[in-house]
Amino acid sequence: LLDYYQVSEDLDKSVGGLQNLKTWLKLRQKAFEPNAKRIFKKPLPEPKGILLLGVPGCGKSLTAKCIASLWKQPLLRLDIGKIFQAEVGSSEHNIRQAIATAEAVAPCVLWIDEIEKAFSANNNGGNNEVTTRLLGYFLTWMQEKKSAVFVVATSNDISSLPPEFLRKGRFDEIFAVNFPNDEERRKIIELHIKKRGKWHKEIDSISLIKETKGYSGADIEAVIKDTIEKA
Repeated sequence: LLDYYQVSEDLDKSVGGLQNLKTWLKLRQKAFEPNAKRIFKKPLPEPKGILLLGVPGCGKSLTAKCIASLWKQPLLRLDIGKIFQAEVGSSEHNIRQAIATAEAVAPCVLWIDEIEKAFSANNNGGNNEVTTRLLGYFLTWMQEKKSAVFVVATSNDISSLPPEFLRKGRFDEIFAVNFPNDEERRKIIELHIKKRGKWHKEIDSISLIKETKGYSGADIEAVIKDTIEKA
């Protein structure tokens, strides 16, 4: 149900732009340090999680990996496809088992990719009743959880998620990860060019910034890779 990811990505060296999100993450990093529990009379509560919303290819999944690396915590990915089973009660058992495992590993980062596919409000199929029960259990856990499991959920389409999923108390914050602007594209281009050694002096990054308006981070990486292959 849970896949363990060995991560080595650096937030500043791997993700271009998203400065508000980076600042938020670096501030909350201190909540997991031992000093945070000793300084205050009441323990400082750990962050519960964030929801990253945006079009595909703009760095949501990469950011989830970088959070685990930044906070020096293990990264677990919940495979939604493995949760749903045909046998009655199996899906509910699976979600409980997955959450119990994550809590046993805590502190950790629990990454749920494309969460709208599991808890869609527009699910009219035969599993609608099961989906409702799973959603109820998950929301209650998010609201009441005491363990240091930081949930990073990503979604390509927030409109398909039920309203109760987005209220404060479940996720600490919701970040929109959109197409990068000029400055963010410059940083993304520089990151990818530097990864490829000597080519950083040969590529006209100013022209690339102008020509890649409306491109996602994944699109820009593909352009630079293609450029270097041609060179």
